[in-house]
Amino acid sequence: MDWSGVQRYMRQERIDGWLVYDFRGGNPVFAQLLPGKRFVTRRAVLFIPAEGEVRLLVHHIDEGQYKKVDLAQDLYLSWGDFREWIARRLEGRARIAMEYAPGGSLPVMGIVDAGTIELVRSLGADVVSSANLVQVSIAVWSAAAVDGHTTASRHTGDIMRSAFGLIRDRLAAGAPICEREVQLHILSRFKAEGLETPDGPIVAVNEHAGDPHFEVRETGSSAIRKGDWILIDLWARLPGDENIFSDITWVGFAGREVPPMHRKVFDAVKAARDAGIARAVKGFREGRPAQGWQVDEAAREQIVNAGFAHGIKHRTGHSLSPGPKVHGMGVNIDNLETHDTRGLLPGVGFTIEPGIYLPEFGVRMEINMYVDPSKGPIVTSCSQDQPELVA
Repeated sequence: MDWSGVQRYMRQERIDGWLVYDFRGGNPVFAQLLPGKRFVTRRAVLFIPAEGEVRLLVHHIDEGQYKKVDLAQDLYLSWGDFREWIARRLEGRARIAMEYAPGGSLPVMGIVDAGTIELVRSLGADVVSSANLVQVSIAVWSAAAVDGHTTASRHTGDIMRSAFGLIRDRLAAGAPICEREVQLHILSRFKAEGLETPDGPIVAVNEHAGDPHFEVRETGSSAIRKGDWILIDLWARLPGDENIFSDITWVGFAGREVPPMHRKVFDAVKAARDAGIARAVKGFREGRPAQGWQVDEAAREQIVNAGFAHGIKHRTGHSLSPGPKVHGMGVNIDNLETHDTRGLLPGVGFTIEPGIYLPEFGVRMEINMYVDPSKGPIVTSCSQDQPELVA
C-alpha cells in the first residue's frame, strides 16, 4: 500500500500518528490495510506516523502469519514489551488516531476496546478518531474499482428490469408468480453475469414492502397478483473484496395506474432522493464537501414536509467501499441513527436510499454515488423516476 496519501492527510489534520490495534482479527480496518487470511491469537499493532517509517508489531507466536507483509516488523513476547514498543512510537507525538468514536457517536468506528484506549492515553497521547483516515485509505475507490462498479451497475440495472419484466409477463399470461420465484430469477441472472452477492435480494409485496429488511421465505412466499405493490432491492458486485457493490432499489405496481396514496408516497421519496443528490453536489461546488449528516437532513426534510415523518425507519444511505461487506467503512448518509460528520471526500462512494414505510406498503428508491475527484458526486447506478407498471 502507498502510505503517502494517508500521511499527507494526517499532516493536514495535525494528527501525529495512526495506531491501528488488532486482537484475533477483530479490527476490520487492520484487515483491510494488511489484506490476507491469517489465523492469529495475539495482539498486533500497525503504526503509521504522519512522517517516517510505517512499522508493524506482532507476537513471536504469530510471526509466520505476517511473512508476506512488506513492512518493517518488530516482535514482542511479554506485555511489558508490548507496552514499551507503543510508548516508543508515541514519544513526542500528541494526537494519535485510533478506531474510536467519541461518546459512541459512530458505531462503525467504535472498534478498539476501552482498555487499549486508556493505555494509549496513559502514555500521554490525546486519542482522536481515525474515521476520516479510514476514508482516505481503505474507503476510496481505485480506478479499477470504479470500472468494476460501472460494470456491476450496468448488470444490476438490466437485472432489475428483467425482474419486473418477469412479473409483467406472468401476469399478462395469467400465470402464477411469487416473491421467491422473482428472487431466484435475480440470483440466476447474477450467476449468469458473473456477479456475487452475500445474501438477498429482497422481493417484497404490499405490506412486506413496509419492512425495510424483509426476508423472502424459501417456501410459501406471497403471490404477486394484479393490484399489488412490489419493492425489489438487489445488490451484487464483480467477485473480490477490491470491488464495489451496486446496490439499488425500485418499486412497481401491478396495474395500469398507480393509486393516489402510493403515488403521493413515491413522489415524496423521489423528492427526498433528489434533494440528497443536490446537497452532495452543492458541497463539492462550494469547495466544502458535504458531511453525511447534512445530506441526510436535506433528504429527510422532504419526507417530513410531505407529512410522512411517521414512515421513516432508517438513515438515508450507507457507505460503498472496498471490503467484504455491502455496507462499507466510509461515510454514511446519516443524521438519524448517528450524527455522521465525515465528509464526502474525493474517491468515496455511498448510497442515497430514502424510504417511507407504512403498514400497507413501503417505498424505497436507492441509487449509488461516487465522488469523482474532478467532477464531484455523480450517480453511478440506474435511477428510477416512475413506478414500474407491470400489468
